[in-house]
Amino acid sequence: MKAKSLYLLVVLGMILGFSSCNLDYYPSDEQSSDVLIQESSATIMDGCYSLLKDEVEYLGWPSGNTFCRHYFQMAEFPADNICLSGKTTDPLFQATTYTMTDNLQNVGTLWMLGYKIIYMTNTLIESLDENKSEDKQILGEAYFMRALMHLNMVTLYAKPYSFGRSEKGVPLVTASQAKDIKRNTVGEVYDQIVADLQKASKLMGNSRGNAGYASRDAAMGLLSRVYLYMENYDECINTVNEMLDGADPAGKLDANLATYFANAKTSKETLFCIAHEMNEDKGQASIGSMFNGDGGGWGEIYPSATLMNLYERYPMDIRYTAFIKPQYNKSTEPSATKKVYIPNGTAGSEEKRDLISFAATYDDVNGTYSFKDGSTTYTVENRTIQGEYNEYHVNYKGEDLMVRIQPSNMSVRNTYPKYFVTKFGYQDGSPTLSSPVVCRWAEVILNRAEAYAHKGEDAKALADVNIIRTRAGIPATGLFSTSDMHGYANVTDIVLDERRLELAFEGHRMFDVYRNKLNMDRHYPGLQAWKTVQYTDPHIQYPIPNAEWTVSGIEQNPGY
Repeated sequence: MKAKSLYLLVVLGMILGFSSCNLDYYPSDEQSSDVLIQESSATIMDGCYSLLKDEVEYLGWPSGNTFCRHYFQMAEFPADNICLSGKTTDPLFQATTYTMTDNLQNVGTLWMLGYKIIYMTNTLIESLDENKSEDKQILGEAYFMRALMHLNMVTLYAKPYSFGRSEKGVPLVTASQAKDIKRNTVGEVYDQIVADLQKASKLMGNSRGNAGYASRDAAMGLLSRVYLYMENYDECINTVNEMLDGADPAGKLDANLATYFANAKTSKETLFCIAHEMNEDKGQASIGSMFNGDGGGWGEIYPSATLMNLYERYPMDIRYTAFIKPQYNKSTEPSATKKVYIPNGTAGSEEKRDLISFAATYDDVNGTYSFKDGSTTYTVENRTIQGEYNEYHVNYKGEDLMVRIQPSNMSVRNTYPKYFVTKFGYQDGSPTLSSPVVCRWAEVILNRAEAYAHKGEDAKALADVNIIRTRAGIPATGLFSTSDMHGYANVTDIVLDERRLELAFEGHRMFDVYRNKLNMDRHYPGLQAWKTVQYTDPHIQYPIPNAEWTVSGIEQNPGY
């Protein structure tokens, strides 16, 4: 019984993967490595890539049911970068509100597809010969993909590595005929990921196509992330230095950041992405549809108030001007008049908060905004944060609240001002088409920056951060040095904020916060609870799917 569930799922994965590539397939009791390798190994590997984006049916839900969509939502939405503006039947709601259960489509689909891909890569690894030059590239891609899938599984369904190597991880499956399925330790899973990526980097050269195919640099870039997560800072730094081989890291970045994501598939900055073609545009079922209402998208997820405040410290930041688009009623321009938007709720309660708004009056003499609620006039404080940044606050009904001043003609949904996010759109001109980035050079540079910061090599960490900020259009006055940290208490906090700004919505923030044993402050409007999520909360990891643990008998995560 112990192997039944996982084994049946991954055998089915072989059939699904092949059907994506128009291959003939065989009954499960007749499959063998010899039969499979009679087909093209490259085509089998292409089937692995296809399973990252193909729609599959799970629990009766086929539309938008893709590994790609679920992964980016499950990794990003429990963090503090997004505001969900309304209740939805999509399981992204549970990810956003920490109400995950073990029978959700996203929880089960991601697990199922991840292990299907692992099965397919195991078949290739067992059948190809690393001593044959014609096998090396595909074999390296198989090792890369096996590592990536195990990494996705262990980061979502288990606690961070920094919590201890002996914590319960996920099943480590390195053979196509796996017998005993068990939850290996986090340390065992990470050790295998490292070994696989090291092997992949030695076997592969350049990509055999666009960035949708793995390469040596893709393997090493992902390895730098893994070493960072393992707190092996020396190896993280060494890996990035080996990748650069003396080159200027700034030269690895796309010079045109504003169009980078629309062209990620072919950009020099992209190390690996989930490449989509025009005929693979999922429309309303795409990742981009939830962020962007253009072109028929849902447009229901907006940047959080805290992320917006961080961007607006430097309003010329290209990451703000290019990818966060305010929506105005019957106009493309903001009005001169303003409204004050205030979180609406009960002090001390963890209930979600929507917004209430009031017409703002500006006092030219004092440089302050005020508003009237009934007969009471409130003055908005322009508060200095960290000695030099501004935030708006008001003491409203006895509670100190961060508020936002918005143009009075902002378009709103359920009281939330609309800011569309365009990182997942406009490839080939389609608002809902993109090739979501899994690993890119900007992340790799910031991986090294964080490693330097943890080692106390502050000047080197800040130099890497400044490379990213300079490309984003931040002026010289906004760059950092050890003698001018712009109010930050330490360099690690600078790096984590820069990662938040640069990698927003790309599925990094939740891992960055919790692996550093920090709490997630979600005191901002949205459908999430108005509270701070402790890093010790058991729900920072997803539940093992019901279809797995009830059959194979592996242990469920605490709290589910």
